[in-house]
Amino acid sequence: PVGSGLAPAPLGATGAVHRRSAQLHRPRRALLATVRCDAAKDGVATAEAPATRKDCFGVFCTTYDLKAEDKTKSWKKLVNIAVSGAAGMISNHLLFKLASGEVFGQDQPIALKLLGSERSFTALEGVAMELEDSLYPLLREVSIGIDPYEVFQDVDWALLIGAKPRGPGMERAALLDINGQIFADQGKALNAVASKNVKVLVVGNPCNTNALICLKNAPSIPAKNFHALTRLDENRAKCQIALKAGVFYDKVSNVTIWGNHSTTQVPDFLNAKIDGRPVKEVIKDTKWLEEEFTITVQKRGGVLIQKWGRSSAASTAVSIADAIKSLVTPTPEGDWFSTGVYTTGNPYGIAEDIVFSMPCRSKGDGDYELATDVSMDDFLWERIKKSEAELLAEKKCVAHLTGEGNAFCDLPV
Repeated sequence: PVGSGLAPAPLGATGAVHRRSAQLHRPRRALLATVRCDAAKDGVATAEAPATRKDCFGVFCTTYDLKAEDKTKSWKKLVNIAVSGAAGMISNHLLFKLASGEVFGQDQPIALKLLGSERSFTALEGVAMELEDSLYPLLREVSIGIDPYEVFQDVDWALLIGAKPRGPGMERAALLDINGQIFADQGKALNAVASKNVKVLVVGNPCNTNALICLKNAPSIPAKNFHALTRLDENRAKCQIALKAGVFYDKVSNVTIWGNHSTTQVPDFLNAKIDGRPVKEVIKDTKWLEEEFTITVQKRGGVLIQKWGRSSAASTAVSIADAIKSLVTPTPEGDWFSTGVYTTGNPYGIAEDIVFSMPCRSKGDGDYELATDVSMDDFLWERIKKSEAELLAEKKCVAHLTGEGNAFCDLPV
């Protein structure tokens, strides 16, 4: 950059330094690499002495403040965003949406803090290189590391994607325990070092119970700030309704996914609308709504794995972006969106102290309120209770991770 006295380090040389760091910094709380652009007083980053300067990738070492760059624009305060599982396929699609301004807005500078593992660290270097090469003007800082206590420092958003997938022959109880440990540790790290109003979106499965574990291990962060991703299920439900009705998806509104992100989830057609009309007035095939529609949405992920050979990545990234945008932009009048949130105090009669997908509205400030103008019938309520029972059973399996005593797990295989 003009006026900078520090030349960007060659990428190849920087990568070598990072690999040495990865070998040296095995203990916890050792940030392996930082790619950052700090605003200096005069708008130009000042080069640090070689002995103290942290490793960084090229242009992120020296850059200038957005305000100094263009005083005619009203730039906002930098938003710090942590992403776990940052070397994975979902993140590969998501990070560039975040960096482009698509999610937080075209006047919102961001910092990306990428969390991986020792095994994925080299891949994280590659991710940082791609972000550098993409020349996103809103991307002001990129950090990579393997310790959540370092990566989560002062973050405003934590997108927790990384989790162990369920392997052949693995019981659900075992998966809950393995991934639960990950999210318990990440909850503790968020509690210790993140912004006290951090918004947390849990994507790694089983996301509802992982979100519960995370929030229980972060008592200084409001429980209301934790979300489990069910937006992909909502998007799938909208798609099926639009296809059946022969309309474009933007005509479909007020779609709710109730419950767990699993095959017990409840796609709600009772409250959904097509161009402002109740779905049941437009789609008169009740059998299709109660059976084929519901089953298709519930099993869509499994069918995709059979067809594609792996779980969804691009569509999951889109749904993460949608979920965030629903919290940072006002909800359209009369509509709502689905997200898994803490149930204590809910107006529907759903069991308290679990994370359950419900209809929400936002003023665009990052917070939400539960929608109260929803209808309920016996068919819908019966299915909601089934998903509730599954989540209560999962909760018992992870009691040792939520501070509620010994775990007892009787989940079906």
